[in-house]
Amino acid sequence: LAQNFPNPFNPVTNIKFSLPNSSKVVLTIYNSMGKEVETLVNEKLNQGSYLVDWNAVNFSSGVYYYKIQTDGFIQTRKMLLIK
Repeated sequence: LAQNFPNPFNPVTNIKFSLPNSSKVVLTIYNSMGKEVETLVNEKLNQGSYLVDWNAVNFSSGVYYYKIQTDGFIQTRKMLLIK
């Protein structure tokens, strides 16, 4: 799971991740209070690199977290939306 780009962003950012094996992938966005605000990916994906856009036009400025969950792997990173 790579750091989103650009960061800070307004209102669209890219999230890149790579899978060494095919796996069920869930990529979720959380606000600073830990509330889930959007799920970007929730499906089985093949091995490879992926780029997912998040359009936060309907969200307020602040810190958000994105978490990837695959078979046997979980990672969370922080991003900043500035409007």
